[in-house]
Amino acid sequence: MRCPKCTSIEDKVIDSRISKEGNTIRRRRECLECSNRFSTTESFVRDGLVVMKRDGRREEFDREKLVHAIRAACHKRPVDIEQITMVVDDVVDMVEAQYESDIPSKALGESVMQRLRTIDQVAYVRFASVYKEFRDVSEFMHEISTLPKIKK
Repeated sequence: MRCPKCTSIEDKVIDSRISKEGNTIRRRRECLECSNRFSTTESFVRDGLVVMKRDGRREEFDREKLVHAIRAACHKRPVDIEQITMVVDDVVDMVEAQYESDIPSKALGESVMQRLRTIDQVAYVRFASVYKEFRDVSEFMHEISTLPKIKK
């Protein structure tokens, strides 16, 4: 692992911790050149997952693309990175359990929307507006009308 301060590749692992879910390991490292300490996260990578797009294209599954889309929906909302990570982990676990290697983009989008709906309704509507490709305000308003009312 390259040191973020001096770019040396010589380091030692000081501490390792497995996540509660058991699918990632957080390692605390120390650079042997400059003594800078930094953290890395290792996660299981399943090769061969392909997303089948609506238009028939096939694209290699990219976890970071999913994280980016959810973060954009949650921008300036009270949703922290741990919640976003949990959503992504849940979605990835679900699609890996349900599909062998070809994942319909619809399954990814529906799964994200289901989870965002319970976390933050504004983030849900933002994600849904892009995912469902709303063409006009009436579709947007219809989606909002399906949300449960929140008491103040």
